[in-house]
Amino acid sequence: MPHITHPDEIAGVVLVTPDVHADERGSFVESFRKEWVGEVPEMVQGNRARRRAGSLVGLHYHRYQADYWYLIDGQARAVLHDLRRGSPTEGRSLAVDMDGEHGPGIYIPAGVAHGFAALTDVTLTYLVDGYYNPSDELGVAWDDPAVAVDWGIEAPVLSGRDQTNPRRADLPPDLVPEFSR
Repeated sequence: MPHITHPDEIAGVVLVTPDVHADERGSFVESFRKEWVGEVPEMVQGNRARRRAGSLVGLHYHRYQADYWYLIDGQARAVLHDLRRGSPTEGRSLAVDMDGEHGPGIYIPAGVAHGFAALTDVTLTYLVDGYYNPSDELGVAWDDPAVAVDWGIEAPVLSGRDQTNPRRADLPPDLVPEFSR
């Protein structure tokens, strides 16, 4: 059985450290089961991202979409920040080190900003519970003092989008997600 935890830092986040079955041929990992993350919408799309060491992606958020991340190769630091108005953990941040050999997988509820720093070259797979919706592709500045986390890299390489994300305090009120149980 995988080791499943619900970190106190952010309500609704689930960390899954799966069992790795290895022998002389290699290894096998069951990386996701819906039952591990509880009563959540069905995941409907799978994606894969490759990033070079020193890259930083995020912080991104969606008002209507949850993600499940699983790193299959390399080492990364995932950063989560609860933007949800009315959440019992609103304004809190969480950093999680991910390793392609041992996990963990991370369930990220809608409204929780998320990003990762590639500490090595990485390949990340992720499942989402909604199809791509450009009007729900939002972001917060990765270096916002309100997030206040150590990303684990100096001078990150960022996309144009991630260089221009606003600070949390500057988000338009209609784009701030609401907490729902």
